Amino acid sequence: MDLRKLKTLIDLVSESNISELEITEADGKVRIVKADPRAAALATAMPMAMSAAAPAAMAGGAMPAAGGAVSAPVVEAAPIETGHQVKSPMVGTFYRSSSPGGKPFIEIGAQVKEGDPICIIEAMKIMNEIEADKAGTVTKILAENGQAVEFGQPLFVIE
Repeated sequence: MDLRKLKTLIDLVSESNISELEITEADGKVRIVKADPRAAALATAMPMAMSAAAPAAMAGGAMPAAGGAVSAPVVEAAPIETGHQVKSPMVGTFYRSSSPGGKPFIEIGAQVKEGDPICIIEAMKIMNEIEADKAGTVTKILAENGQAVEFGQPLFVIE
């Protein structure tokens, strides 16, 4: 994609009500995201056949990041969870009950004691029962039934 076409696309996004535009062509893929209402920012550019000088020129003097991509800072505030988070001790598949269609181990608002079973994580065809590591009231269930979970991923919030 040539620089004039890219500049035109950036101007189009900055002057319109759209907040994001993604274009894929034979020579690359460009995604333009408007970071705030007053300015458009080029969030990701993945050129396949551009010269090394092109990313710096198209960003108006911005320094290209590793790999030739130019990125703008995007600040998102993550919600802060209060209470104790029960985290996954392993990678696997999260299940709220011991069998499909069965009654879940716990629901929101349930009182749990330390050591009570709260879910199952299937890893390598082995069903691992996960126990509460703190007593309290379950205020949030952060994983969906059947969802793949990572090591250390928050599953529940207990207060």
